[in-house]
Amino acid sequence: MAKKIIVKAPTEFNFSSKNIEKIHEFLGQNSQYTQMMNYFTKYQDVDSKGRYLYWDEFRWRVDKEDNPEMAWWSTKMMRLFKLKQIELYDKEENHFSFCIPDSLQAKLYKIVNFSRQGIVPHNSLKQNFLISSLIMEEAISSSQLEGASVTRRIAKDMLSHERKPKSEDEQMILNNYLLMKEIKIVKNEELGIDMILSFHKIATQNTSENGVVPGEFREDNEIFISSGRDNEVVHQPPCYTQIPSRLAKLCIFANEQHDGENGSVFIDPIVKAIILHFMIGYEHPFSDGNGRTARAIFYWYMLKNGFEYFEYISISKFLKEAPKKYGMSYLHSEIDDNDMTYFIYYQVEVILRAVDELLGYLQAKSREFEEIDALLSGSKIGEKLNFVQKDIVKKAIKTPGRIFTAKEVLVDYDISANSARKYLNMLVDDKILIGSKRGKSVVYIAHSDIKVVLLDS
Repeated sequence: MAKKIIVKAPTEFNFSSKNIEKIHEFLGQNSQYTQMMNYFTKYQDVDSKGRYLYWDEFRWRVDKEDNPEMAWWSTKMMRLFKLKQIELYDKEENHFSFCIPDSLQAKLYKIVNFSRQGIVPHNSLKQNFLISSLIMEEAISSSQLEGASVTRRIAKDMLSHERKPKSEDEQMILNNYLLMKEIKIVKNEELGIDMILSFHKIATQNTSENGVVPGEFREDNEIFISSGRDNEVVHQPPCYTQIPSRLAKLCIFANEQHDGENGSVFIDPIVKAIILHFMIGYEHPFSDGNGRTARAIFYWYMLKNGFEYFEYISISKFLKEAPKKYGMSYLHSEIDDNDMTYFIYYQVEVILRAVDELLGYLQAKSREFEEIDALLSGSKIGEKLNFVQKDIVKKAIKTPGRIFTAKEVLVDYDISANSARKYLNMLVDDKILIGSKRGKSVVYIAHSDIKVVLLDS
């Protein structure tokens, strides 16, 4: 992180339950109510572009004729009216809170609307393909966000062929892949300490970064987040002795109904998933693997609440592209009266970018399938091929001489070993592939001129 992220707002204009009296003092000192009303009209909870700005950006966007601190005071007041406190606290037992301005509500609506529209195909074979290939994407991106330096090509080759990791970086990628699969299995369970520890254990097994012990909380306070350039501490997590009790409260929060019924507080499920992500990062309960565990809990909550298409999106890819902004969203939330709205805005924007990428991916795949369907439509072979086989034909046409294995196919399409061998052998019978012995295994080689084979069939 760059040093500028620790620029703090004027403390006399930060509002919490402990300094609310300062608002009244300020009002008493300023009798020019007309001027104040002008500030209230001009400086709302967000700027004219719907951005929820922190002081270090806000102060440079105040009109020249206006007082920046007065403008900030007005903005803080407008936010204060909308803030919603939750039963989660910082180290000093101050509440965390958040608000949902209109611009954020609009973004949340888009995410919900994608879910209603059903943006992924219902064909089970196509779903299996998407699940496998895109879970790989999240596993790789999440690892790279944490510092793994394996290329995407090598990582996908390892996962597709179920090759044993050759380095700790590759192990991290495999762990994240297994973690994403585990999330699907436990998505209907309640969050508990055991689940958090299980997620962490899967994410960090067979790694040694920062002396991590898989599935165990840190046992000291020798962990802090620094500004990077001058190593100034910008976040010191709560004491390690408090981790079990603090995470127990977080689990209660996660499992509690916040649907607005029977007098309960309403919290949008997407916002709640992001809050869970934030809190694991804030608590930093492990010596390493906190980010991977936090993102796992985010995915778990989204799937638990019916956002099934989140199986297919990778938020880590976009967090990796701007790790500084990721860190700043945490820091701004912590030092501005525990206002998590900064973090929520950033995460929602990341989600929308990930959804846009998924839509583009689906469109590209659809075009590819339409092309292969058109090619196969005039042959007898095409009539009997299923989705997996058509996709293998597409790959074989694109790369003549490519070698396929049953293990690769079963991983890529999330099907059984028997089905993988059956589909490949059928393509051998149709002369699309050539079966060949390699040691004790059978490999399948793409025919050099598949289009001619299809025309002759």
